[in-house]
Amino acid sequence: MSEPLQVVVAVIRNARGQVLIARRPEHKPQGGLWEFPGGKREAGESAAVALARELREELDIGISQSQPLIRVQQPGLQLEVFEVTGHDGEPRGAEGQPLRWVDPEDLPEYAFPESNRAILAAVRLPDRYLITPQGLDRPGLLKGLRQALVSGLRLVQLRAPDMFDPDYRDMAVDAAGLCAGRARLMLKGPFEWLGDFPSAGWHLTASQLRRHAARGRPFGPERWLAASCHDEEELQLAADMGVDFVTLSPVQPTASHPEAAPLGWEQAHALVARASCPVYLLGGLGPAELPVAREAGARGIAAIRGLWPAEC
Repeated sequence: MSEPLQVVVAVIRNARGQVLIARRPEHKPQGGLWEFPGGKREAGESAAVALARELREELDIGISQSQPLIRVQQPGLQLEVFEVTGHDGEPRGAEGQPLRWVDPEDLPEYAFPESNRAILAAVRLPDRYLITPQGLDRPGLLKGLRQALVSGLRLVQLRAPDMFDPDYRDMAVDAAGLCAGRARLMLKGPFEWLGDFPSAGWHLTASQLRRHAARGRPFGPERWLAASCHDEEELQLAADMGVDFVTLSPVQPTASHPEAAPLGWEQAHALVARASCPVYLLGGLGPAELPVAREAGARGIAAIRGLWPAEC
């Protein structure tokens, strides 16, 4: 089996949080589509060296600050994506390609190659995914959620497995109101509820993923679809279903699932390398592990206790 093509990609952000995209020349394959700057790694090049070379050749800029964003595996192709937040010079299309600074939320309005799908999701996703704890009453959960939003968390899963269905649905209405305009809310539950919460994304359990993956996405790309994964088989089912991102767990021992054998960092790293969409590592992690997770190719971390306000 031949080695996959190694490609480095830059998501360049300016001070306003906008990202830089370029339009492919009409005479090239997939001409007219938009893309993120980058290109092939040459033999013997590290990813960092390749990225610096590509940005100098394409945009006539140098990199002063960057960090890993995600690593994506596709058939015959491996994308190593970096977030560039500091550079010297003003980007210009050194090869004559049109450039445009775009707000991340506006990226779906532009046509990109299918290979960029995971990058488009990662650009719009934050690096922390809060999962609400169980065992709290309604006032306590809403109080903690308010504080989490004030602290800057922008992606929240309402997880309340110990609630009866009517209680969860009522809580979901309250959570949707708190998150409106501030954070993306992910709900859990049967597909029959999908039409009742049209503004929310949906996070599938592993059993739902196994049961429904062959049917494809239950709704269009305008809503986030995520899934809980624990092994390579579930990651492939998530890819088959076209989910936007996954959680991969448990990386380390957890109090919420003490019976689950942890993956450990080495196995988690190997599984992330096989994923075709952004991955949040989950299980015994907190903000301190965020750099390690990103070095492993994950978009970030997901956590319950590690991200829930300490005073709640």
